[in-house]
Amino acid sequence: MIDTVVSFEMLVEEVMQIKKNRLAPDECTGQERRLCIATGSHGDELNGQYICYQVIRRIKENFGNLTGIVDVYPAMNPLGLDSQTRNFPLVDVDMNTVFPGDEDGVIIDYTASKLIKDMAGADFCLDLHSSNALIREIPQVRLNDDVAETVMPYARLLNTELVWIHPSTSVRPGSLSYALNAIGVKTMVVEAGAALRIDYEYCEQIVDGIFSLMKHLGIWQGEVAEIRTPILATDGEISFVNAESSGMFVPNIKHNMWVKKGEKIGTIVDVITGSEEERVFAPCNGLVFTFREYPAIEEGALIARIYGGERS
Repeated sequence: MIDTVVSFEMLVEEVMQIKKNRLAPDECTGQERRLCIATGSHGDELNGQYICYQVIRRIKENFGNLTGIVDVYPAMNPLGLDSQTRNFPLVDVDMNTVFPGDEDGVIIDYTASKLIKDMAGADFCLDLHSSNALIREIPQVRLNDDVAETVMPYARLLNTELVWIHPSTSVRPGSLSYALNAIGVKTMVVEAGAALRIDYEYCEQIVDGIFSLMKHLGIWQGEVAEIRTPILATDGEISFVNAESSGMFVPNIKHNMWVKKGEKIGTIVDVITGSEEERVFAPCNGLVFTFREYPAIEEGALIARIYGGERS
């Protein structure tokens, strides 16, 4: 069933609408558990769009196996998606910084408040993201350490390579996950791929994980894929590699591979002089789980994040 969660009249007789697709058994008892799948708060992130499509398609193909409620919100920032911009147009604000919003506020605050109100009471929410256009991420779950103990058993089910646990002091209030966890809706951020494109393999991997989670929650009784065991990483096990020069980054390794300390991971070159400005080396042994996707680079920009702990 398609419902309109937010409707806002704009200029020139236009209306902004945010819709959700509610999938539920034909006969509900009122005791069904409920999962929300939300994406599109950043208008340049498209992996979540494809994941929503695949989840809905799989449920419809085997509808008799659905024993709970799945609410799918594929476009929380429809104006951004239409204009292919990351922020919420009109006010040029990152939507994932304004939750829980304000129903009496401007359009972005009003939108955020209506979404939170609609998701309130759910058992679980997945907030799907795709990094940005500059870097690519392997499929991973990101958790605050203040909710990690409660949410970790569910994070292990999502078929990602990595679960990254952040100190709660480093997480800014204003995100969807922060706001929902604050009102008792267990919420995880799932990150994969890069913005402005779809990584179909990563998406299918996460869809398998979503059905594994649904089965664990009692929302799905069909067969699910075998799920990989993720690496559990804390901030102290993550090394950041940033550029010390500007130019064009030429990689020597591939994303999602294990490297050794001192291994060359790339070179920054000057395309006018034909010179090497910087050779970039791995600071530790570990897994490259974040890697530069866009080759033009400025001094200080992120090249890679490396998990330096033990393999699972």
